[in-house]
Amino acid sequence: MPAAPDVADTLEVCLVQADLAWQDPETNRRRLAAMMDAEPGCDLYVIPETFSTGFLGDVGLEAETMDGPSVAWMREQARSRGAAIAGSLVIGDDSGRRFNRMVFMPPDGEPVCYDKRHRFGFGGEDQRYTAGERPVVAGWRGWRLDLQVCFDLRFPVWCRNTRDFDVQIFVANWPAPRADHWRSLLKARAIENQAYVVAVNCCGQGGNGLEYRGDSVVRGPGGERLAELGAVASTARVVLRLDQLRDFRARLPFLDDLERFEMT
Repeated sequence: MPAAPDVADTLEVCLVQADLAWQDPETNRRRLAAMMDAEPGCDLYVIPETFSTGFLGDVGLEAETMDGPSVAWMREQARSRGAAIAGSLVIGDDSGRRFNRMVFMPPDGEPVCYDKRHRFGFGGEDQRYTAGERPVVAGWRGWRLDLQVCFDLRFPVWCRNTRDFDVQIFVANWPAPRADHWRSLLKARAIENQAYVVAVNCCGQGGNGLEYRGDSVVRGPGGERLAELGAVASTARVVLRLDQLRDFRARLPFLDDLERFEMT
């Protein structure tokens, strides 16, 4: 039997809340790298949904692949920093399908990928991309990290902690008119799952005419706010503690009564 992976007592996470350039992957990669440069030494950097193009910003552009420049950039950024990087981008396959794919890239360059399950039909995302079929938990430094993208946040059964995760990560392009929903739902996911929630949104004016106001946040397993950003491009870092998570769950063992729904 293989040895259990070493478990780090702490995980230092950096929120990278960027103003994304519409349909300009090179500019976005450069901006995000500079923002990460300003916060050296973290274990995990979380960048927004569709970080290379903006939301639905791949229209008229050739789809990137897992061998393309943005995934290669993530691989090099993770390797050079000795850290993991998580964010989503549009990825195409050989059959012509496109996916809003969250890529969790560790320093060894072997990505863990989650394809967004709940496409934002209100904005036409369901007409552009193929839905993912399964939830994905990534392992990093002995922590279990559940990967989610934007609209998934509204579906608590999908987000339910039946996967024994420690942290739930959301990357998003969540528009300003529903910012209160973003804040409320993230707090609810932390409370009901008794897990850390790390959520990174973009900010600024999108090429699609929508305003994004950031509000990236980290919440603890009781819903408490550990870090929060405002409405401009900025970063924040926070240390997550595994002993505090385990102590919280031991004192309030609510997950023991969790129904084990099965998705069909």
